[in-house]
Amino acid sequence: MAISNWLISVRLQLGKTLLKTSVNPQQQLIRARILNDPYYRLQSVEEIAIAASLGIKIDPNRATVDDWLRLPGLSIHQARSLVSLSRSGVEFHCLEDVAAALSWPIERLKPLDPVLRFCYYDPESVFTPQQINPNTASIEMLSTIAAIDSFLAQSIVQNRENGGYYRDLADLQLRLSLSADTIGQLMHYLRFS
Repeated sequence: MAISNWLISVRLQLGKTLLKTSVNPQQQLIRARILNDPYYRLQSVEEIAIAASLGIKIDPNRATVDDWLRLPGLSIHQARSLVSLSRSGVEFHCLEDVAAALSWPIERLKPLDPVLRFCYYDPESVFTPQQINPNTASIEMLSTIAAIDSFLAQSIVQNRENGGYYRDLADLQLRLSLSADTIGQLMHYLRFS
């Protein structure tokens, strides 16, 4: 008896889900695109609402150019400017800060609010890794990162002096033949510029 009640309940849930799916196939298509393409550029307020319902959030203080370009209305120049500001130490505490950085009225940014999540980072916290630029860091500075021993620090500096600056984390990995595990340990501690 309990199994048949459960089966009826499951069939009712399935029917409701199918009904919702058939009611608005356009929304289902948009949901699928957003879920399957991490660089999908949102086109409208409706798509922003769908992305927010899927749990997509962008932290303005950690956003990449690609993250910013997912939002409608932002140019690549503006995205690069926001990333450059955050990397130089500017913190965005609220929507008004981003609007000021873009020289936009706040009303223009309000539709983006559902997908923006402002987080705060304490630079003195042990949970906030201090990022080091391997293109300018000394052996001693690199050795402060737990995953870098003195041998690796020396290799990073020597390779940089012989081969020039590292373009990014993938370039560092390739030039030093580092394992994926090592790169996984380093990626939060290195910043290339």
